[in-house]
Amino acid sequence: MSATPRDPCRVSDGFVAVLKADCPTCRLIEPVLSRIEAEAALVVYTQDDPGFPSAVTDRIDDAALQHSFELDIETVPTLIRFEGGAEVDRTEGWSRSEWERVTGTEGLGSDLPEHRPGCGSKSVEPGAAEALRAKFGDTGIEARSVAVGPYADPIEACFDRGWTDGLPVVPPTPERVLRMLAGTPRAPDEAVGRIPPDLAECTVEKVAINAVLAGCRPEFMPLLLGIVEAALVPEFTLHAVTCSTCFSAPVIIVNGPIAARLGMNCGLNVLGPGNRANATIGRALNLLVRNVGGGRPGEIDRATFGSASKFTQCFAEDESDPDWEPLSVSRGIEPGVDAVTLFQGEGVQGFIDQKSRTPGELTRSLALSLFAVGHPRLCEWAYALLLLSPEHYAIYRDAGWGRGEITEALHDALHRPGSELVAGAGGVGEGIEDERAGESVPKFHADGLLIARAGGPAGLFSAILAGWPGGRAREDSHPITRRIIT
Repeated sequence: MSATPRDPCRVSDGFVAVLKADCPTCRLIEPVLSRIEAEAALVVYTQDDPGFPSAVTDRIDDAALQHSFELDIETVPTLIRFEGGAEVDRTEGWSRSEWERVTGTEGLGSDLPEHRPGCGSKSVEPGAAEALRAKFGDTGIEARSVAVGPYADPIEACFDRGWTDGLPVVPPTPERVLRMLAGTPRAPDEAVGRIPPDLAECTVEKVAINAVLAGCRPEFMPLLLGIVEAALVPEFTLHAVTCSTCFSAPVIIVNGPIAARLGMNCGLNVLGPGNRANATIGRALNLLVRNVGGGRPGEIDRATFGSASKFTQCFAEDESDPDWEPLSVSRGIEPGVDAVTLFQGEGVQGFIDQKSRTPGELTRSLALSLFAVGHPRLCEWAYALLLLSPEHYAIYRDAGWGRGEITEALHDALHRPGSELVAGAGGVGEGIEDERAGESVPKFHADGLLIARAGGPAGLFSAILAGWPGGRAREDSHPITRRIIT
C-alpha cells in the first residue's frame, strides 16, 4: 500500500519517518534523523511520545495511530521517501546501506552499528488492525450501524433489540466483525443463501455478525459457512424444522481434521457445556435463523416445548479408533476429509446398560430404548441418531464388530409384530395402521438410524437423539452431509 499522510505538515518532496520511543532502534537513529532534517524536508510521526525524538523539529503526535494506519506501517522505524506527494521508496528498521540508498546521503550513522532490527508498530498489535480500519478506513461492512449511548450497556442493547436467544451475546462492533471476516477468504458480500422462514438473503458478512454474537472465533468461519450451506439444502427442510411444533433443531456432527484444529470436543461432556467451539458454532446457526431468517420462538417458531438443541447442539465424532468408519465416510465422504452432518434432532434420551457384555445383549438392549423414539408404536416415522460411548463401543469392537455389523444387527432387532403396534392394541390409541397388523414392522427405514461415536470413558452410558417426525423419514426430508471447504 502506498499512501501520503493527511496531516497539514506532510511533505510533498522529502521524507517521513514513523517511530516510537519504546523502540531501542528508534532511539539509536535519532542523530541520523537530525542530519536528514538538516538536508531535506522531514516529518516524524511518533506513536507513543509526542516529545520524541527531541532532536527533530517537525514531530507529529500519532498516538491515535491514524497516520501509521494510512501509511501501512508494520515496523518502526520506517523511513519513507516522497516525490510529488507520492511514496516512491521506503525502508524498515536500521540498515546503513538502505538508509543511504533511500536518502541518497552517504556516511549516515557512521558511528552506529551496520544493522539493527526494528520493533513492531503499535498499529499492528493484536486487535489494532481491525480497530484502526473501523475508525479510519473503509470497512466494507454493509450492515447498518446502531448507535448506543455513551452510558448504555451494549449487551443490554442487544437484549432490547431481540438479537439474543435469551443468553447474553457479544456486541457485534465493526472491529469484531472485521476480525471474524478475516477468518475466511470469502468476500463479505458473497451470498450464502436465503435463511428461512422469511427466506431473507444471507451474506458472508451476516454470518460473521451472528458468529460474533454467538462468541465464535474467526477460525470457526469456514466450518460455520459450510454448516449454513448444508442447512440450506432443501432436503434438510430447515424452514419446517424451525416452524414445527415439535422439539427439533439442527444437530451438527463434525468429522475430519478440522475438529481437532478447532479444539472441538468429542469426549467427556460432549453434549454439554465447556467447549467454546461446540457451544458457539451451533449457537451461531440458531442465531442466524432467528436474526436473519426471522425464526423467533413464540412467533413463527411454534415449538410446544422446544429443547436445549435450540440453543446449540454441535460436536465432533470420536475418530480415535482407526478401525471405526466415521459417520461422514458412511455417508459418502472420503476418509480424512473435513465434513459436517446436519441432523434434525432434539434433546438427549439417555441409555443406561451396565450389565450387557456381548454384542447381542447390548444390541437387544439398545433396541428397547430406540423403540421409544417418538413413541414405541410409531414406526418408520423419524430418523434417530445413536451415539455410542467408548465403553459400549468397546463391547462391539472387542468382538470384531464394526459399523456394518452394528447397524445390521440393530435393524434386525428393531422389528416387531404389527399386531403389537396397531392403534388401539392393548388400549393404547397411538399406533400404526391396522392393515400392517400381519407384518413384521421395522422401527426405522433402512437409512433411518445414524450411528456415531462420542462421549467419555466414564460409564456404560450411550445417548439417543430422536429425529424430527414431521418428515416421516421420507426422501424429501433427511439429514445432510457435506464436505467443508477451508
